[in-house]
Amino acid sequence: MEEGRRLDSSALGLLAAAIVLGAAVGALSTGFQLAVDFVSSGMNALAVAAGPGPGRWLVASAVGALLTASALALVLFFAPEAGGSGVQEVEGALEGRFSLRWRRVIPVKLVGSTLALGSGLALGREGPTVQMGASLGEGLAEWLQRSAWAHALIAAGGAAGLAAAFNAPLSGAIFVIEEMRLQFRFGFVSFQAVLVAAVTSDIVTRAALGQGPQLSLAAYDAPALAHLPLFLLFGALLGALGVLFSRCILGGVARLAALPTRAHLALAALVGALVGALSQWDAALVGGGYETIREAMTMRAEVAALLGLAALRFLLTVTSFGTGVPGGIFAPMLALGSLIGLAFGVSCHEWGLEEAPLPGVFAVAGMAAFFASVVRAPITGIMLTLELTGDFGLVLAILATCLASTLTAERLGGQPIYELLLERSLARRASAGDGPSARGAAED
Repeated sequence: MEEGRRLDSSALGLLAAAIVLGAAVGALSTGFQLAVDFVSSGMNALAVAAGPGPGRWLVASAVGALLTASALALVLFFAPEAGGSGVQEVEGALEGRFSLRWRRVIPVKLVGSTLALGSGLALGREGPTVQMGASLGEGLAEWLQRSAWAHALIAAGGAAGLAAAFNAPLSGAIFVIEEMRLQFRFGFVSFQAVLVAAVTSDIVTRAALGQGPQLSLAAYDAPALAHLPLFLLFGALLGALGVLFSRCILGGVARLAALPTRAHLALAALVGALVGALSQWDAALVGGGYETIREAMTMRAEVAALLGLAALRFLLTVTSFGTGVPGGIFAPMLALGSLIGLAFGVSCHEWGLEEAPLPGVFAVAGMAAFFASVVRAPITGIMLTLELTGDFGLVLAILATCLASTLTAERLGGQPIYELLLERSLARRASAGDGPSARGAAED
């Protein structure tokens, strides 16, 4: 579709479709979040019903193993492209490399993600909502018989998915422009469709689940300009850790995917059992990371405890994602950044820098900077953190930290995580004989 600034009947039709799409994505995301909460609560209720002592841990481990193995089985036997985050699948579809196969992906992603996240794996719901939103966009274009709209609606659906997951419409739109800049065909009407879908999905989600930022944290005073070198140093540290995180994620996925199916399922069940047991010890250790951030920001912990928690979350995220079950890494990355930030901030005060900003300031900056170093989308990371916390007074400190983290990651040879995952997805499809020629309704 030729796009200019004139809103002709075709452009108005696309915007109307984007409104419908945004509402559908918002409703789907709301149902998804409620379903995850239901499964998680049910698992915990079963464990509590087993009584105190070993019985509670055994039940939680058994349920966790069953949920994780079931989620992986859905992926392996019905829709391999529904595994993991799904953002890379959206990028591939926007490039025209393959179809999203929305008929099979949406149900498998929805049920599989619900089981995986409900089990307590250290994964987020944001990646899955991006893929499901984009898949709804592809399905809507097909249903309307408007193939010319497919590209814009896929992008709009992805933005709507991120907006609904985080209550962050600006971040959803910016993510498409920044992260998918190589694939998205930017134009006045197409970008308006992205904005319309993101705003509509956010309205639907807020109407159902409530308004306000996802993370209600204390407001912090803007740090003094003299302290900006500390944020640059902190950002450089996060840049190096972001490169390590990306390499561990890719290594874990490759090693587990190379296993025979039965061994893969057994290992996923083992991870689910471990996470299930950990959930009965401390719920902040598992899950996407929101509880981790809230608890860490309110407790007075030693540096060693914070670093230990960060290391555990790092391993759990890599292991959980490596199983291949549906689930994203947005929220886990934010949690890791906040924990490392708290540890850095506490260290500054312990080293005698009494005038240094409060540790919570480094935690907020760390969320954006760790995300930026891994995804290589600093503007999205900054806006996402600001919309999540509502603390716009820290924008300069966050900018400095993100600048240092992305430059360090680039200097160390790190690559954007979703580009690497897309390359892996293309290689898997090629080995399975599932390339561009396999697109279309016959796949579904």
